[in-house]
This record gives sequence, C-alpha cells and structure tokens, in this order.
Amino acid sequence: MLDYVAIFLTIIVAALMAGGALLLSALIGPSPAKTKEKERPFECGLVPIEEPGRRFPVHYYVVAILFVVFDIEVIFLYPWIASFDEVGLYGFIGAMAFLLVLTFGLIYEWLRGGLEWH
Repeated sequence: MLDYVAIFLTIIVAALMAGGALLLSALIGPSPAKTKEKERPFECGLVPIEEPGRRFPVHYYVVAILFVVFDIEVIFLYPWIASFDEVGLYGFIGAMAFLLVLTFGLIYEWLRGGLEWH
C-alpha cells in the first residue's frame, strides 16, 4: 500500500489547489451586475439569428462515444506495455484478443458509416 501514497498525495494536492483557486476566485473576484443585456446569448460578436437550445443530431453523440471508447483503449494498453516483460505470452495473447475485438468494432462502425460526418 506504500507504493500508492505518492499517487494519493498527488490527487489530494491537485484537488486542494483546484478547489483553492475556485474559492479564491469566488471570494476576491469581481461580481458584475446582471443585466438583461449581459444575459443575452452572444456568439462571435454577433447577435444570434436563432434561439439557443437547438438539439444536436444523434450522430454527434455516437461519434463522441466512439472517440471515448477508442481513447479508453489506449488507457488500457498502457499498463500492458509497461509490464510487457512480466505478463509473458499469456498477457500478449490477452492483449491481442482485446485489440482484435476493438478492431472488429472499429471496422463494423466504419462499414456502417458511423464515422462519416454529414
């Protein structure tokens, strides 16, 4: 358990620094008066043509979820690469099976047109 003390301390220090910065900003930062003009939507220096709140197409969320899935793939591969000498052939075969499943998933989405942006 002693090996994880540095990781826990890093997480605690990062959380304290982030929380402290937010608290300090709220306490000593300026608080502008809210007016109707300041609460209007603003986009690139122009008054927006349509009201905000329009729904995004579902395809946007599918692409975002696919990005997260394949990003997590890289996170799972890092410990395997770091301990490649210890896991041996059994670990190599397991990692290749994991990559094979993800590759088939990627090919399936590609053929179905899930990665096309319209």
